[in-house]
Amino acid sequence: MTARVLIVDDVPANLKLLEAKLMAEYFGVLQASSGPEALEVAVREKPDIILLDVMMPGMDGFEVCRRLRAMPETSHVPIIMVTALDQQKDRVEGLEAGADDFLTKPVDDVALFARVKSLVRLKMLTDELRMREETGQRIGLVGEDTKTEVSAENGQILLLDDRALSRRRIVETLSQKHSVTTAEDGEDILRLASTSDFDIIIVSLSLEDADGLRLCSQIRSHDATRNIPVIVLVEEGNVERLVRALDMGVNDYVVRPIERHELMARVRTQLRHRRYQERLRISLHASLELAVTDPLTGLHNRRYMTNHLTTQVDTCGTKDKHVCLLILDIDFFKLVNDTYGHPAGDAVLKEFATRLKANVRGIDLPCRFGGEEFVVVMPDTDVAFASSIAERLREQVADAPFKTPDGSSIDVTVSIGVASTLGSQDTVEALLERADQALYRAKREGRNRVVADAA
Repeated sequence: MTARVLIVDDVPANLKLLEAKLMAEYFGVLQASSGPEALEVAVREKPDIILLDVMMPGMDGFEVCRRLRAMPETSHVPIIMVTALDQQKDRVEGLEAGADDFLTKPVDDVALFARVKSLVRLKMLTDELRMREETGQRIGLVGEDTKTEVSAENGQILLLDDRALSRRRIVETLSQKHSVTTAEDGEDILRLASTSDFDIIIVSLSLEDADGLRLCSQIRSHDATRNIPVIVLVEEGNVERLVRALDMGVNDYVVRPIERHELMARVRTQLRHRRYQERLRISLHASLELAVTDPLTGLHNRRYMTNHLTTQVDTCGTKDKHVCLLILDIDFFKLVNDTYGHPAGDAVLKEFATRLKANVRGIDLPCRFGGEEFVVVMPDTDVAFASSIAERLREQVADAPFKTPDGSSIDVTVSIGVASTLGSQDTVEALLERADQALYRAKREGRNRVVADAA
């Protein structure tokens, strides 16, 4: 995963050291040595994450954080405060100022980079939702929404902690602002999480009769719960389990012994993120479903894809990232219609769309381009990875026959062309042309294959 990190510190040696560590992990690095400079760079460069020192002359990190959160251009950029301050009140002040995390120096590098990667991963999902909303606004289907504030109270929270005293203290603390449901064990929390509408799930990683990490993995893997923020309770010094939790998609953590104000602050942050993402999803579904979806397959249509791809290509040109495009064409589809009839052809198209959606990532955009042609837009992806996804799609289509309304089975294959953006001067038209040429080569070379553009 690549990301651009803005590091803010008034000590040049600290900047140089952190820059070296980040570049060794293949992150892009931006720098600022004061609060005002940090605000200017953040607005101009739009980093993916900010590592912010607190003790700076003039404008300290707390004030910088508050201002970043107040500006629309930076309000959703993750912020980690990395500072020598080690008092609990400082940690709480940082979280209440809007920081996503507050790490005290010296920081364990493994834990720091795991946290950076987890926050960038979550930001990518929010960015994708925001970009799709912007696409809807550009084509006049979604009105401008000036509301950026969302409520961080009255949340529905599900808790699993088998330590009776700890559980009681957490419930007492959170019940001041939220509704808390406690689960009895691992099986109970999975049942409750999948059948009720919770805003946040809190899981202890030191359960006696269950593996907390495995429960987090199961929560993340189920459709009904994968978008619910998860906060884990972790023992002090247990960096290895914390890093594994962050790697599997856990949103936040609280270190034992639990400090009540910190717990409340972290819950508020996750609740705000959750409700903002849900607002984006609801807005998209309500406003765009009829206008930009294909009625047969339920995928986005060509109109939406073209505008969304334009936004992606424009963005990647300024962030040194790549967008990959798959163009898929069902082989000999006319023969299906001629042999089995149009109802059978429609059934094949619908089942093809189902398999397509099941085999791409959440950030990818599968669309029906027209007729038997489909497109997948894949942000922040290189050709090798896109080709591996395309090959998996090809196998999923070829390995199982398609059923028709009259009960017949039809063997179907697909040809796929893959292309990637080439730099800041690339255009949507050129990208589509390269992907189309790769598709043409796949058909010319025998169909039922994946061909990547050689540019």
